[in-house]
Amino acid sequence: MTPTAAQVKAQAIALGFHRVGIAAIADPTPAEQASQVALQQWLTQGYQADMAWMANPKRQDIRQVMPEARSLIAVALNYYTPDQHSADPNHGKIARYGWGRDYHRVMTTKLKALAQWLNDPEKGIQTRLYVDTGPVQDKFWAQQAGLGWVAKNGNLITRSHGSWVFLGELLTTVALATDAPHTAHCGTCTRCLEACPTGAIVAPQVVDANRCIAYHTIENRAEQLPEPIADKLNGWVAGCDICQDVCPWNQRFAQATDVPDFQPYPGNVAPALSDLATLTEAEWHQRFPASALRRIKPAMWRRNAKAAIASRHQSTEPDPPEPV
Repeated sequence: MTPTAAQVKAQAIALGFHRVGIAAIADPTPAEQASQVALQQWLTQGYQADMAWMANPKRQDIRQVMPEARSLIAVALNYYTPDQHSADPNHGKIARYGWGRDYHRVMTTKLKALAQWLNDPEKGIQTRLYVDTGPVQDKFWAQQAGLGWVAKNGNLITRSHGSWVFLGELLTTVALATDAPHTAHCGTCTRCLEACPTGAIVAPQVVDANRCIAYHTIENRAEQLPEPIADKLNGWVAGCDICQDVCPWNQRFAQATDVPDFQPYPGNVAPALSDLATLTEAEWHQRFPASALRRIKPAMWRRNAKAAIASRHQSTEPDPPEPV
């Protein structure tokens, strides 16, 4: 028998995923059409900076990704640990997503297991999986599958874990019963917009990568960071968690992950800026094994750290507000 939606969800949970939902891939809904328009406007305004892959036309139509697909299984994995960033100005700050083992590896292993369980060539069942590795609007589809909603800072917020979750998708030729899209619950809160030191969140759900600390410390390959970014790093050398740290949903509902792979590697919570400023190729290999942070090459680490050191006397970062 072809598995039911309930059986698929039970298997996903058994494999260790914390949230799972299902969305239909049928004719474009008004919500999908609106998302396509918003993405095109974002690209037209140049908010993708040098991330040319964001313009892949398949991203605006998931049917081009897998024409045979009838359902999308969206999964989420909690990665939060209660460790806190250091307030010492001699320490760098690394976004939580990169503290432990590479999430691509962890999520892909679990999704492959789910795909193998679901695949059945005799019944014509096929699957295709993605973990931030293809032209899929993962946050939009996660909301359509009922996992959470796309917040004003552009992240997906879940009721159970806040926004401290990794997302993945499994497209399948099986037509499964679907979940209702999640409604938004940011309300009138604008803490993330107000807290961003570079004004990167130019409007609710609209992030300009050209102004984003996370983009520049991870994706920007230039020898020097732009001055408006470098002056406001406040220690951030790999990503940025400010808009998540100030979110009331995260302050209320963040809970420690049960995934051992996401426990921080030694030195990732409070790395010395002086060490990163002189990071060698050999040290890079040693410090970041099987890490998503390997996307940041040694020269970039040195650049980011030196910029953070130079900006220590200029940067200010708001303290996270008390939960409401």
